[in-house]
Amino acid sequence: MSWLELLNNLESGAVRAATQDENGNWHANVEVKQGILEAFKNGTNTEFPGGFVDKHNLAPQGFAANAGVRMVPGGSSVRRGAHVAKGTIIMPPAYVNIGAFIDEGTMVDSHALVGSCAQVGKNVHLSAAVQLGGVLEPIGASPVVIEDDAFIGAGCVIVEGVVVKKGAVLAP
Repeated sequence: MSWLELLNNLESGAVRAATQDENGNWHANVEVKQGILEAFKNGTNTEFPGGFVDKHNLAPQGFAANAGVRMVPGGSSVRRGAHVAKGTIIMPPAYVNIGAFIDEGTMVDSHALVGSCAQVGKNVHLSAAVQLGGVLEPIGASPVVIEDDAFIGAGCVIVEGVVVKKGAVLAP
């Protein structure tokens, strides 16, 4: 699969940067991460409206009303190659990086970061200033995973390889 097909499949949710095995353990999808790195290598820096410069092939996504995603104006960005499911609310300013997966009904609150390849389940609340670290390299390193129905309290920082289990509550 080409890196362009990969980005489209990541955005649709058909492909993910991490998968869960039959025992409930999460593993990095190395081929996906390699494809993301290939997209970076094939991009050239380009100016975007608002004074931003990034790879030409990784422009921020926009959402149509029928996508069912509510991204409130005020400085949020979802990078190309990230999946944001219906029912997700993104409050400004927030950032969702390439390879991230956000499932249905999730709230991404103000000043939150969903790093590259982070996996966020259904009905999760990422409170203000939550940071989910991104993990593209080393290539086999597991990303952050937040399973369904979890609540991540304001200011929590969760990094490489941490799995927050279903229904968990984290408070600073």
